[in-house]
Amino acid sequence: MSDDEADPELLALLRKSLGLDSYACTSPTELPVLKDAEFIYNNSIDVAIDYSGTTAAAATIWASMQKKGYSRETWSEHDLHPKAKDESTVKFIFTMDLLNFCFWPEGPLETGYSVDYRGECWTGYWSLVAALQRALDEDIQITDSHFWQDETECTEEVLQHIFRSDSSTSMPLLGERITCLREAGRVLYNRFDCSFLNCLKEAKCSAAALVNLLADTFPCFRDETCFEGKTVHFYKRAQILVADLWACFDGEGYGRFDDIDKITMFAGMFKSAWHIVEYALTPAQIIGYHKC
Repeated sequence: MSDDEADPELLALLRKSLGLDSYACTSPTELPVLKDAEFIYNNSIDVAIDYSGTTAAAATIWASMQKKGYSRETWSEHDLHPKAKDESTVKFIFTMDLLNFCFWPEGPLETGYSVDYRGECWTGYWSLVAALQRALDEDIQITDSHFWQDETECTEEVLQHIFRSDSSTSMPLLGERITCLREAGRVLYNRFDCSFLNCLKEAKCSAAALVNLLADTFPCFRDETCFEGKTVHFYKRAQILVADLWACFDGEGYGRFDDIDKITMFAGMFKSAWHIVEYALTPAQIIGYHKC
């Protein structure tokens, strides 16, 4: 920090001493994601959006949601998602989405990381959720940021035990996930009095403000890159976190966001299945090129 920058901790103490709101929202209430996506779309040469594929995908998703009766309530119906509507679930969701990235194995999908829990074998995203639930069943406070920071109790050996695999493949990028936990624990301690609830308080029921706050203060939620000389933002997991809170709490309490419509959809792997994106080269050719 330079001499010209204000110390956030001192500012918080000053505001508290003056009886001011220590968690006044300073984050923008607009997201840069759509404008950046438009910039990428307008300046891309080797990649293009297929309009007919996008339209077909939207129609398919909508029809499927209507057929299955999908709604916010559906989130809590899954066996592995927490059922309590309290702070413990907020902590669970924050931990879950902090670590919710990259479950692809190097080999065939059937040989990937898996967790046996409650009589079923879970893979992909659900393997993470199962591992967290299994740890809580074992009285390991994996969703507590105090635990993440205590490296005498939360050792790498303990974390390896928590995320142990029931297949021959270990959890991908476990070292990076451990780094995320430690880093987030420090941010919560230094910036939010050790509680993610203070992030929600500062966002003041704004989905966009919470996403921006997460990206601004937690490096692991700051997924951005440079394209054609411009910084472009994705904020995928930060938006997933907001969406999970909103769905879990049915848009109320901890899940109340008055501008939830500002959150964008993240197509992920489905874009190739529905021919949404066209490439000058196939993805396999691009990967092969970069490996040379």
